[in-house]
Amino acid sequence: MIREGDKVLLIDRRGKRYLVTVSDREFHTDLGILKLGDLIGKDYGSSITSHKGEEFRVIKPDINDIIAKMRRGPQIVHPKDAGIIISYAGISPGDTVIEAGVGSGALTLFLANIVGPSGRVISYEVREDHAEIARKNVELAGFSDRVTIKLKDIYEGIEEDYADHIVLDLPQPENVLPHAVEVLRPGGYFVAYTPCTNQVHRFFQAFQEYKKEFYKPRVVEVLVREQEVKKECMRPKTTMLAHTGYITFIRKL
Repeated sequence: MIREGDKVLLIDRRGKRYLVTVSDREFHTDLGILKLGDLIGKDYGSSITSHKGEEFRVIKPDINDIIAKMRRGPQIVHPKDAGIIISYAGISPGDTVIEAGVGSGALTLFLANIVGPSGRVISYEVREDHAEIARKNVELAGFSDRVTIKLKDIYEGIEEDYADHIVLDLPQPENVLPHAVEVLRPGGYFVAYTPCTNQVHRFFQAFQEYKKEFYKPRVVEVLVREQEVKKECMRPKTTMLAHTGYITFIRKL
């Protein structure tokens, strides 16, 4: 049942989506005005009608809906890459994840969604403007109870004494290796997201000093190609979400 203060996703007949917070107020769209208070007490999956007679379906938003509507600043880590990071590292409910290079906070939200209310995401960011955008997006998602954003440089050290996993979106992840060795639990993953091949190569050169501390590295790239399905045929779409970054995984021994 929908309650006042809940976030809901409204979908109009065109498929356009609106992320709104339910309260006793009006919400204006080009298809008419909606009285959001009328949603209180209704079930998800029901509908609401504007003053122009246009119907909007109401569903509960998931993490992808929130990220799609959140405020953007720097480039985000895409769902295709976040999914691989979470699955290959085995990030689970209750985990403590140290993250750095927060940006707009998209990966932060994916991680917070997975670790749940019993887990923690501790995020390091050096730019105050990026940290502020990320904080607002964390609040939008309702994850303030499990996310801490620090205005600090992780290259200079990690303040925490324990982490299940460390996930970095930084230009020089190798600079964090000496600190990660001290705080990462045995079996935990060190994950580095880097856009360029020379960054991966530089990381591997630095990694040689620590290879006895970690299981053999794994590097992947994720490409997503959607399919166009019609009555007459099915074929790949002419555009695809191709290279965004290389993801390096090493596991603490």
